[in-house]
Amino acid sequence: MKVIIAEKPSVARDLAKVFGNTTRKDGYIEGQGYSFTWAFGHLVQLAAPEAYGFKGWRIENLPMLPERFKLAVRQQRNGSGTADDPGVVKQLNVIKKLFDEATEIIVATDAGREGELIFRYIYYHLKCKKPFKRLWISSQTDEAIKNGFRNLKPGTEYDTLFFSAQCRSESDWIVGLNATQALSIAAGNRSVLSLGRVQTPTLAMICFRYLENKNFKPETYFQIAIWLNKDDLTFRALSVKNFKDKAAAQEILDKVRDIASGHAAGGLIQSVDVKPRKEQPPLLHDLSSLQQEANKRKGFTADQTLNLAQTLYESKLITYPRTGSRYIGEDVLAEVPELIENQEQHPLFGKQAAFLRTAKLNKRSVNAAKVTDHHALLPTNNIPGSLSPDLQAVYDLIAGRMLEAFHQECVKELTKITIESGSLFVANGTVIQSPGWRSVFNQKDDEKEDEENATLPKVIQGENLPIDKKDLLEKQTKPKPLYNEASLLKAMETSGKEIEDEELRQAMKNSGLGTPATRAAIIETLIKREYIKREKKLLLPTEKGLAVYELVKDKKIAQAELTGLWEKRLEEIRTGGSVAEFKNEIREYARTITSELLEAGKGLSGMMSDVPPEEGAVICPLCKKGVLRFREKAVGCSGYQNGCKFVIWRTMSGKKLSDNQITTLIEKGRTSVLKGFKSQAGNSFDAALFLSDGKVHFEFAPKGDAQKTVEGADS
Repeated sequence: MKVIIAEKPSVARDLAKVFGNTTRKDGYIEGQGYSFTWAFGHLVQLAAPEAYGFKGWRIENLPMLPERFKLAVRQQRNGSGTADDPGVVKQLNVIKKLFDEATEIIVATDAGREGELIFRYIYYHLKCKKPFKRLWISSQTDEAIKNGFRNLKPGTEYDTLFFSAQCRSESDWIVGLNATQALSIAAGNRSVLSLGRVQTPTLAMICFRYLENKNFKPETYFQIAIWLNKDDLTFRALSVKNFKDKAAAQEILDKVRDIASGHAAGGLIQSVDVKPRKEQPPLLHDLSSLQQEANKRKGFTADQTLNLAQTLYESKLITYPRTGSRYIGEDVLAEVPELIENQEQHPLFGKQAAFLRTAKLNKRSVNAAKVTDHHALLPTNNIPGSLSPDLQAVYDLIAGRMLEAFHQECVKELTKITIESGSLFVANGTVIQSPGWRSVFNQKDDEKEDEENATLPKVIQGENLPIDKKDLLEKQTKPKPLYNEASLLKAMETSGKEIEDEELRQAMKNSGLGTPATRAAIIETLIKREYIKREKKLLLPTEKGLAVYELVKDKKIAQAELTGLWEKRLEEIRTGGSVAEFKNEIREYARTITSELLEAGKGLSGMMSDVPPEEGAVICPLCKKGVLRFREKAVGCSGYQNGCKFVIWRTMSGKKLSDNQITTLIEKGRTSVLKGFKSQAGNSFDAALFLSDGKVHFEFAPKGDAQKTVEGADS
């Protein structure tokens, strides 16, 4: 029997349908010699610190650097802490049974770094030794699946991909857990101050831009504008020089020879510079550029766009969405004419698709050497039926970008007219001679709309034109705009470096923060941890985020370029780079940041005083500052490093208290009567618990009416 393991049930069902296998079993589908089973995300993950003997959050544990990492079943919270997720355990047992019976194992998890990690962690956790083959496809269409199964590769060919994924996983554990515990402990543990390898430099970028914008002091300057007339067409020119002094600007304004001052033709044309310019079409979309475009045009968050694209992919309408490449190879180019023809019935793009079917295709996006795990995003041969508005919007961005990318250049004529009238003035204008790719979305070039004229008349050097009007414009310098999701994703691609050139940004991609597949999750994590918030379309830091930033801004963990270099190293590991060197660097880095943060965090308690504790936290009833940490054996105050000794032991007189009972005791000061306590003599008794001076006491009613209080229940 051949066992095929997919990343999620829906994909397994689609694969089974291609093979004609639809007999559902518990946790798998079987028929005709095949069994199709699935994970649902990461069933197996790196074990928690407790698995290595690191109990509690203690300075003496840091840095935590396990010699060998252990794998553990995904956990879920219960009343007394965490335990193996029973649904995960059940599915792992199904997978183990199928693997044990298999004559061949075929890996069909998503064809990328995380998909490989999901399978390998399951495979190694189950201690499976059987060889396996890899299905590697960029589309979920029936034909792509069939071709993929005809070209299965030995699993060993993807070992370096797994090594890259494993290094990413282990480095995030080492950096994230050590940094988080170091900062939280040093700051008194009022709340968990989570830090991460990619999360923290991203937060630093947002906070730095916010503070730069907030502290920006605008400077006033003056410009002179004149309006000239030629053949009843009025156009505007601006002074070449800006003036800081209003009086100096007014002096120049007074010298302008306009009609009101008695000059019929006071603007002398000194030069006319006309330059043709060919504007290349944009590259095809990868996930990051799609997310940026969807944010600009539709206001979608990065996470929304990823989820919509994943739905389109699983509906067989687009190719693999988590791609980091904006190129295709010649083999895929051969399929493009048919993909373009499919768009001829599209209400928005039909005309341009019909034009492209007979035109020579632009090959700017064709470069096999720049295709990584997957080629750029494309629609498939399947024509969508009725889609929701949001799904249609994302599909249109992908299909429309395909038409743009293979379209002709946009041909423009850039005109610059220099005029003299007491001073020098310049009028700029752009005339689109042939819209080319811009006709797909009927897109205008509005980058310099404020500075340019929509149209300019034909003028010649030496010609004098009347100046109908002149004006003194008061302007202010502007700060760099606050980040929205589109601009943040763009900045993350290049570790915060402002690079506008599209191809140069592509070259920087392997040195960016995170990957196209993970950046949306990073943004959502920062929001979930209340470090940043969405305000309309902007991403702004919270007080908590700013407090953490102030502490770490000069530390290694906040350096975007360093994290970007690690991403580059992970890509090098995928192509055969040294795993050992990378792991040693991460360990040394963890030692450095742990030391830095333990020292720096001492000053954070005051900074955090105005920051509310995390949602759902229970404030310590004794010191009124820390929050309670619910551990396996006891509930204690996060401020124990600052001297607070409040603790409630979970097991009291033979009875284990639940989270709800302890929470009630703390918030109300007492519980109702609880059953099941045992005295030292072994006798059972019932009693209520109450708090006094930070200690827990018994209260129960013996025979008769008198109430009796028993001291020392906290021992």
